[in-house]
Amino acid sequence: MKDLGYRMPLQKDFELLFDDWVKRDFGRIIKMVSDYEAFQDVPFSLPFTFVALDQAFPEAKFVLTIRDNEEDWYQSITRFHAKMWGKEGRIPSRDDLRESTYLYKGRPDHTNRHIFNPPYDDPYHKETLLAFYRSHIEQVMTYFRYRPEDLLVINVAEEEAYEKLCAFIDRQPIYPTFPWKNKT
Repeated sequence: MKDLGYRMPLQKDFELLFDDWVKRDFGRIIKMVSDYEAFQDVPFSLPFTFVALDQAFPEAKFVLTIRDNEEDWYQSITRFHAKMWGKEGRIPSRDDLRESTYLYKGRPDHTNRHIFNPPYDDPYHKETLLAFYRSHIEQVMTYFRYRPEDLLVINVAEEEAYEKLCAFIDRQPIYPTFPWKNKT
């Protein structure tokens, strides 16, 4: 989005508002959003945020990225988190997440528990995370079901996904497909 000319914030600035999302207090998130044009990841990829932003910015467009299937999503998130916080490349344990110092000590554990609500001793409990993935997609699709012009659902792994995005936001493509910087 940045390459297409959109003003985007530093991701970490919004990640620090995670506890606002936990309380469903979107005031500071909405205030900070006003300074930019495009957003990604936490808290924007989480349930409820899209509703608050849609109400605050009725002209906004939303993009929901999906995977080929839920198993691909699960494998991607666990590989990425293994790379970030797991010891010896394995899926992180609760202790690994609690010892991580990303943004502040224990933040990965805090976000994992509040986003997914997994069993305490199994932070990547597969069925729990898959249920979250399915539920989030269903919530977004249901919310926008009568406004298809405001939501684009794309699988970024599909060859034509980048062109679909550019058409949706009325920008000329500058790449043949999505550039991938962190493939998991």
